Amino acid sequence: MKTTCPPAKVLTAATALMLAASLVGCDATAHAFEAVGSAPCIPGRPTADPEATGDAASALVQLETIPVKGRAPKTGYTRDEFGPAWADVDHNGCDTRNDILARDLIDKTFKAGTNNCVVASGTLADEYTCTTITFVRGQDTSSKVQIDHVVPLSDAWQKGAQQLSGERREELANDPLNLMAADGPTNAAKGDSDAATWLPPNKAFRCEYVARQTSVKAKYSLWVTQAEHDSIAGILEGCK
Repeated sequence: MKTTCPPAKVLTAATALMLAASLVGCDATAHAFEAVGSAPCIPGRPTADPEATGDAASALVQLETIPVKGRAPKTGYTRDEFGPAWADVDHNGCDTRNDILARDLIDKTFKAGTNNCVVASGTLADEYTCTTITFVRGQDTSSKVQIDHVVPLSDAWQKGAQQLSGERREELANDPLNLMAADGPTNAAKGDSDAATWLPPNKAFRCEYVARQTSVKAKYSLWVTQAEHDSIAGILEGCK
């Protein structure tokens, strides 16, 4: 089941904070987030990875430390270059996909006998679309909620990741900073696009989205294309 809230409008930080105190529901939190970059689109979504939080000004400063280069050929790219899918890199006994589902879903239930590792059901407050999605594990239902690489692995490969060690690439593929549960069809539409060619339909989330991409690229010594740099900079400048 999916429910949709109305799109947010751009407000100044002061106005958004005042309105957030008086308005209720998705619209209020979306307004507040767009101005200050902290509140989720839908009440109840857990706070994003701590590394992803921060203001637009800091993200702009970080963006200027990232090299601007052309996209390298995709030659040699396979998913296997980033290690096995959803490896248990933090050695907590749960694979990365279930770790992110457990982090991002609310009202979760777990499959019996898995030590609360395998998420059986839950509710996703999806930031890409500003919708609420019911997740039920199953062959025909699990794909409704997918785990998105905020910086797609193919994009990372063409912008420096092929120069990283295999171990470092596996860290990138499983880093919570670079992962979030998302609406399946929207994630599929994104594909391996960068910020120059794809942005979340929910405009209120774009500030955090490009800030997270910037953080990931800086953390793993990746670069951006000129078009990507300009798109990210334009969004972050608007977040002020």
